[in-house]
Amino acid sequence: MIKFTCSLIMLVCYSCIATAQLRLPAMVSDSMILQRDKPVNIWGWWKGAGQVTVTFKGKEYRAMADAQQRWQLQLPATPAGGPYTLTIQAGKETKTIREILMGDVWLCSGQSNMEFVMGKLTEKYPEEIAASNNPMIREFQVTLQYAMHPNKELNGKWRVANPANIGSFSAVAYFMVKALYEKYKVPMAVIKSTWGGTPAESWISEEGLHDFSGYLDRYHFYQDSVNMNNAINRERTVTNLWQKDAKEGDKGRLPENNWKQNDFPANLNGSIQVPGFWEKYGLKDVDGVVWCKKKFAVTAQQASAEAWLELGMIDDADSTYINGVLVGYSSNRYVARKYKVPAGILKEGNNTITVRIVDTDGNGGFIAEKHYRILWKDSGLNLAGTWEYAVGNITAALPVASFIKMSTQPITLYNAMIHPLIPYTIKGAAWYQGESNGGRPGDYRQLLTALINDWRGRWQQGDFPFLIVQLANYMEIVKEPGESGWANLREAQQQVTKDLPNVGLAVTIDIGETYDVHPLKKKEVGERLSLAARKLAYNDKKLLYSGPELVSYVKRGNAIELTFQQVGSGLVAMGDKPLEQFAIAGADHKFVWASAKIIGKNKILVASEQVAEPEAVRYAWANNPKGCNLYNKEGLPASPFRTDDWVKKP
Repeated sequence: MIKFTCSLIMLVCYSCIATAQLRLPAMVSDSMILQRDKPVNIWGWWKGAGQVTVTFKGKEYRAMADAQQRWQLQLPATPAGGPYTLTIQAGKETKTIREILMGDVWLCSGQSNMEFVMGKLTEKYPEEIAASNNPMIREFQVTLQYAMHPNKELNGKWRVANPANIGSFSAVAYFMVKALYEKYKVPMAVIKSTWGGTPAESWISEEGLHDFSGYLDRYHFYQDSVNMNNAINRERTVTNLWQKDAKEGDKGRLPENNWKQNDFPANLNGSIQVPGFWEKYGLKDVDGVVWCKKKFAVTAQQASAEAWLELGMIDDADSTYINGVLVGYSSNRYVARKYKVPAGILKEGNNTITVRIVDTDGNGGFIAEKHYRILWKDSGLNLAGTWEYAVGNITAALPVASFIKMSTQPITLYNAMIHPLIPYTIKGAAWYQGESNGGRPGDYRQLLTALINDWRGRWQQGDFPFLIVQLANYMEIVKEPGESGWANLREAQQQVTKDLPNVGLAVTIDIGETYDVHPLKKKEVGERLSLAARKLAYNDKKLLYSGPELVSYVKRGNAIELTFQQVGSGLVAMGDKPLEQFAIAGADHKFVWASAKIIGKNKILVASEQVAEPEAVRYAWANNPKGCNLYNKEGLPASPFRTDDWVKKP
């Protein structure tokens, strides 16, 4: 009887699921925030006959499904507030959406720096995370997916800001809307649609790329499933063979060596400084497997307690052992290594940490400007300094630069992660992307223009506010002025703000990191975006939202005088130092470092004894112009600039 009853219940449940004819998109769900003060779209799919009725705030709104079984209607503009309930009824089916707020909805998109989550900032912003309980701030995170044709639906879920959920929120987007909420006290929503390592062309529709024949040709090529599968299978085979060869040829894994447990042979080892890449310590152009060891001593109290091992970031993959016991591993060079060390693994006195590093291409080793240490509740031990290394296996570099990732192909992310969002009414968009286009900045101005025009045209909400995060300083610091792909791309980002209406820029040239493309100062980025939003989206006309902008220049004898706007209370050299990162050139186009002096409130005079007849000035024109310090007195940095157009590409 029990078995019969259970079977009957299961049959009824299955029957209900199988016959359900009313479906809603993932975005139209509990805890959603709808855009205030504008008509908002509600849509879904209905397979049955008759009307779909939506009830909201005591009023009914009706729609009929089209030939594709899709229906859509608009609710009238509603001021900020809530919570509300929305009921959707069709035939005998009813769906109820609860805890709805009316507020401002921001689409936040781009690559990994917009994707970067609050959970990676627990040490940097512990108080912010602890105080994140705010039901007026919510995020809908779009699940990663690519598609060769526009999708109708996507996956995702609304989450309310609180310490339990905040770890998955975009850090930049959260700090932006948090600042806006604190200013305007209206609910704030983030639609997070991001994918790390993706170029701008992936996020534009097929029609939006009509002027880019090369991108369209590539997209159409991979629309053929045979071509796509051939590329995927070929790269999978190459990668699997490389991993197999690296593993099987690794001397450190041989039973007679067992380097995770034993010392390195005296004739095979060397030393490196951690953090640092092994290319600087006798292993130039070595790809494959390298083992690194560090001996350290701990007290009896430390050995008996749980600890955390921090190994900054490692290029590329690591397996990490303490006293021969595996404590953690990662295959992603961009992921911070923080491994739990249970009590009992460490022992009083001498201990050994061993890191097996697999490097597929480029530099290998320990990335600088990060923590390398063991932490206990009340103490810590620095692991930076001299380590031993031994080469397990040298291989040819894995040709990852030639791999065809479908998520990086033109249009694929627009199809899957933007197109299904478009009916949802928004306040504006914030865009943090460009790193993946940094090696080919020549067409970025046109690409970003195409993206903005494409999205605005498809949303049909006019020239909604579009906020751009300019690329931060990153990569090795150069000693002399020269050309720079990232400087060219930053220039393209700034030019777009001049080319199109209602586009703002958040300058981050002062808050990057030399060795990490994902700088941790996400709060500053978000707050600078909020300033641009206040200016463009909230019409705060008196607000100074950006740093100094060059508006004109003129030759003054053997110097060039620059004039700026957006200076606020005046120009300033931050840090009580002379202005840095200014370069000047004559007719020979050869730039040299120059002295720069602030004159009055909004002018700078630039000169060099090496250039008697100057023709052009550049500021912060490098991948990583560390030390650039031109600000207004309100604390906002100037964007990099140049007065010449001599070289378009590095």
